[in-house]
Amino acid sequence: QLQLVESGGDLVQPGGSLRLSCAASGFPFQSYAIGWFRQAPGKEREGVLCISAGGAITTYTDSVKGRFTISRDNAKNTVYLQMNSLKPEDTAVYYCAAAPLFCASASRVNTAGAYNYWGQGTQVIVSS
Repeated sequence: QLQLVESGGDLVQPGGSLRLSCAASGFPFQSYAIGWFRQAPGKEREGVLCISAGGAITTYTDSVKGRFTISRDNAKNTVYLQMNSLKPEDTAVYYCAAAPLFCASASRVNTAGAYNYWGQGTQVIVSS
């Protein structure tokens, strides 16, 4: 059974850090790009970062540059999103999603079908 399971969401103070995990099963993880997305209350879902099967990274939103990093551990079928210097505007439900081999381009990231499989999300709240 194909699954993407996010974990690591929490309530954190501004300036704090969190590491989210996306654990995959049921498909050839090493052959898939994994993207992180987020959806804040009342806003559309937006792409955050993606890592391709080969390890190339695509950044979808400039607001996370220098603060968030993405990495993958193929031995554990897991992709991580390290989030530092968190801000209240980072508050959202964070989702991971999978696409064959390559990350979708920034122009296609919100196209239906750009990512085949989605997790259920993990809540991140940044608040004092």
